[in-house]
Amino acid sequence: MAVYLKPNIQVDPLFNQWYAWNLLVPPVTAAVNTLERHLKMMTSFVNSPAMHAAALKNPAMRGGPFIDLDASRVADVKALIQTTQTRCAPLIEFARALVQLNKMLQEKAKGMAMETLYEHIPEPLRGYVELVYDMANNPSFRVHESLLYRSKYYAQDCQSVALGEIVEDRKRSFMLSTPRLPDGKTVFLNLPFSDPRLDELFRMKRTPQPFDAIAERFKDVATADQLRPFFTEQAPKPAPRYTGDGFRVRYLGHATLLIESRDVTILTDPIISYSYGVEPGRFTYEDLPESIDYVLITHSHHDHVHFETLLQLRHMVKNFIVPRNFDGFPQDPSLQLALQHTGFSNVREIRDLDEIRIPGGTIAALPFLGEHHDLNVQSRATYRVEIGGRSLLAIADSGILDARLFDEIQRLYGKSEVLFLGMECEGAPASWIYGPMFTKPLTREVDQSRRARGSNFGEAVALIERLGFGSGVYVYAMGQEPWLSHILDNELSDESVSLAESKKLMAYCAERGITSEHLFARKEITIG
Repeated sequence: MAVYLKPNIQVDPLFNQWYAWNLLVPPVTAAVNTLERHLKMMTSFVNSPAMHAAALKNPAMRGGPFIDLDASRVADVKALIQTTQTRCAPLIEFARALVQLNKMLQEKAKGMAMETLYEHIPEPLRGYVELVYDMANNPSFRVHESLLYRSKYYAQDCQSVALGEIVEDRKRSFMLSTPRLPDGKTVFLNLPFSDPRLDELFRMKRTPQPFDAIAERFKDVATADQLRPFFTEQAPKPAPRYTGDGFRVRYLGHATLLIESRDVTILTDPIISYSYGVEPGRFTYEDLPESIDYVLITHSHHDHVHFETLLQLRHMVKNFIVPRNFDGFPQDPSLQLALQHTGFSNVREIRDLDEIRIPGGTIAALPFLGEHHDLNVQSRATYRVEIGGRSLLAIADSGILDARLFDEIQRLYGKSEVLFLGMECEGAPASWIYGPMFTKPLTREVDQSRRARGSNFGEAVALIERLGFGSGVYVYAMGQEPWLSHILDNELSDESVSLAESKKLMAYCAERGITSEHLFARKEITIG
């Protein structure tokens, strides 16, 4: 009996039973988050589950460090703490050594040569770090990240995948703050993300196999009875392919665009809903072509590097394009290395103004300002896609902090016709993502001032004045689609600054005869 993987099977990549986001793959950030985020949150929950429950009832506290579990799961969380302390012992050791290293540098590195300081590097870090000064003579260090991926500190054995059936836009627990525990419905496959059997499984969304064959392939991690409910004999609808003139852009939610001409298919920052037939209508995996030529990643945040989606697409994508990082510095781990070590063999790293020739045009990587709390994070790019002489700019969450930059872009590339941008201009403070990595705590005033944010109204207008976009200006939904609650866990009210700025931009465009829309769920645009 040949069967297909059902289109509504939710796939959660896990790291030590926590949802695996982009900073739980690189060794350094995985270590720091295990010690400073996971263990601290779990200990707090065990000590006071009622406090966590109360915090989660307050909308202002959503997205914070509060575990979304019932008090009856305290014993399970205690067990996970013990498992973490055992299984992740090398990571915990590494994270504590980083604290010691920073303290040593502050005490001993006073601007003189650093040769004698190497003997003071904590033992777990010996051979993995280089001591440096910045140009203001502040002491720091860089890590040999490629080497760490080939050491005991790359905890591949902590990776697993959870499968479960989803039938509605139910609220999923926020990915950064709640571990996945057994619930009697979910099947946990204890295998690393690089396991080629995952590609075989996800290929079955369109290519059937005998059920007995796939059950045999996974018998070491799941029983046939566990797997059987995830498969169906019903064939999916045929994979679509655009055959019209010019090119078509489909908005799939958040910052995901499917750009298709007759000769090329491009997908940006893929986060894609499963198919289970509910409103609002949306494009899903079933609306993707059989193969995708390029996946473009704009920047290294968890709502743009989404392993849940990327693992399911891996078998059908020819090229993954990622921006180059600030090599060796912990706040900016390499996306290329993270993907390569999780089974993606076709990853290309680009830098500002690199161009990729595609049939009928080019993909150009452009500078990306803002969004990263003024940290030196380089793994970010906006993309200009030109096909047949027509172009669009996908700018994601970039702020237009220096509009003169786009005078230079206009000089080099001319004007663009269509703009897609994020306007979440009151984003999270610096501590939300990077808090465990700061060597000195930020004051509340500093933390609140250094927010991740996209463009505001004035910045968007400055961009339009320079680059045109006469054929359309489109603002992303900024996490409001109902299937994305586990990623950002925020709801924008009519009083939200981001919505207010977006409405002002819509009015500005209407006055000037520019098509504009605050996107939600799905949209289709044909260019040319």
